[in-house]
Amino acid sequence: MSRTGRRGVLGAGLALALALTGCGVGGGGAAQDAAGSARDGKIAGEITFQTWNLKGGYEKYFTGLVDAFEQQHPGTKVKWVDQPADGYSDKLSADAAAGTLPDVMDLGPEAGYTLAGAGRLLDIAKEDPEARKDFLPAAWEAMTWPGVGGGTYGYPFYLNTGPSFFNKDLLAKAGLDPAQIPATYDELFAQATRMAGAAKGSYSMIGRTPVIETFGTYGVPLMNRQGTEFTFNGPEGVELLTRFKEMYEAGALTEDVLNEQQTGEVDKFKAGRLGWLPGSAYNLADFKKTAPKVYKSVAIGPMIANAAPNMYIESLAVSAHTRNAATAIAFAKFATNAKNQLAFAHEAAIFPATAGTLDDPYFTADDGTDEGRVRVEAAAQTKRAVVYWPPAFSQAMVDELREQVALAIKGRKSPQQALDETVAFCNERLGRA
Repeated sequence: MSRTGRRGVLGAGLALALALTGCGVGGGGAAQDAAGSARDGKIAGEITFQTWNLKGGYEKYFTGLVDAFEQQHPGTKVKWVDQPADGYSDKLSADAAAGTLPDVMDLGPEAGYTLAGAGRLLDIAKEDPEARKDFLPAAWEAMTWPGVGGGTYGYPFYLNTGPSFFNKDLLAKAGLDPAQIPATYDELFAQATRMAGAAKGSYSMIGRTPVIETFGTYGVPLMNRQGTEFTFNGPEGVELLTRFKEMYEAGALTEDVLNEQQTGEVDKFKAGRLGWLPGSAYNLADFKKTAPKVYKSVAIGPMIANAAPNMYIESLAVSAHTRNAATAIAFAKFATNAKNQLAFAHEAAIFPATAGTLDDPYFTADDGTDEGRVRVEAAAQTKRAVVYWPPAFSQAMVDELREQVALAIKGRKSPQQALDETVAFCNERLGRA
């Protein structure tokens, strides 16, 4: 299960906000009523628990999780529903507008931010202030948003990050030393330029232009502290985009890369036409199954980052309008406790967000397999990683950044102008939402 693969379907933030506003949905009384029942209510009755594209591979785990909770709390009933990946944000939008959101729902920061801003999610920091100590600080902060009042709107459910994968055969073919894989952005860009001279456009080191997380790992400040303004058009951002422009001019970025997205980047690596893939713990097993020739040539290194490494997060949020808040909160806490997050990590290629769980031998002891090495390296990386993706960064902003970056790389705009226009575009829409 790849967090990066699941991220792309949550792009309708502005549309969701407008739908909620148009239907007269907001915070206020209903959210307060639910909060009151959470403090005073009994853990009993029925709730609905919704996951996102998890039933196919993890049905046994979640069925067991629900059974264990119901046994622990006689008189409760948890109805588990799972939604497909495609259209998940549309489903949340429709349910929110109709007032029928599930009691507990699996979501990422992008969807959660919009729902929280419309008063549709409980503030966990307010209703369960002791919960903070149970989670990694970076995971808790990733669900805490100044832009919607500074509350925390979900129990961290799991994390995902990953190492860098390199194709040693391509490195050798380009005259590079496969034993000296890049560890910094400077080394990556230098090797990408050298590879271009040998490849003549038939393959390349880098398969995608910079996305918002790239700016974060490069050390670019993405937003101000208040979460009210994007700031990635500063000197560091201009420097990063300028370096990509220089690589394009040197032939290190092929024309198709300018519009490439994450799935195409993975496919290109699996086809043996890409030297470097910033991946996840999920990728290696996929290579082994679907690209065995490339799998045999893979070298594994840490994520390339000037600042802290990047990670992604999923959370379990509680509806502010649930009629059974005490049970919903109890189940969300149960599903995200350390014991259950560790158990889920044994089933899926993810990492727990709970404090101390990454010290378990499963994440610290290399079992001699490639999968074990990836798990150990990525787990150590998770301890110091942050979620760079701003929760307010909508799909429209993603598209604008990609288009402006391509124009700058091709020399049709200066890097400064391209980023200035992108930031202006994003800030205007941030104000609307």
